[in-house]
Amino acid sequence: MRVERGPLAGTLLFIPTPHRDERGLFTRTFDAAIAREHGLDPAAFVQDSQSRTATGVIRAMHGRSGRGEAKLVRCARGAVFDVLVDARPASPTFGEQMTVTLDDETFAHLYVPPGLLHGYQALSEADVCYRIDREHDPAEDISVRYDDPDLAIAWPLPVTTISARDLAAGSWKEAQRLLQP
Repeated sequence: MRVERGPLAGTLLFIPTPHRDERGLFTRTFDAAIAREHGLDPAAFVQDSQSRTATGVIRAMHGRSGRGEAKLVRCARGAVFDVLVDARPASPTFGEQMTVTLDDETFAHLYVPPGLLHGYQALSEADVCYRIDREHDPAEDISVRYDDPDLAIAWPLPVTTISARDLAAGSWKEAQRLLQP
């Protein structure tokens, strides 16, 4: 498994090495020892979740206030255009974006440190798996509209569906006020 540092402070991309033969493939999607080598405590992840999303749907841009939450994100089936925005006011990459395609060909895991906004658009019908280090507390939810002009995220496909919750999300400017210490 290869590990690459992402352009946003603290982000990591874990890229497995699938073994392919006439039967198909086998790959290790998580390795606790490799995670530890890169500063992550594998035992800290307390919840696994999975979503299934239709092509063109956007699930975005979600984060948590307070301590935030760390997560490992991977696409188990299909492909997604994954977007992170650094929402940590003290971070050297505050306000910057990172995008990566996660799919069922490379099996890459994206490590998202606490304090980042996260969202994605399904490039095909896709199953996305999350390994999260905290139980969900709805009182800490923060969301920013997927089409906020200050973020100007370049989504690759026409948008097919957005949830009512995501349509009601606030602006990047409002989120910045909530995140100030």
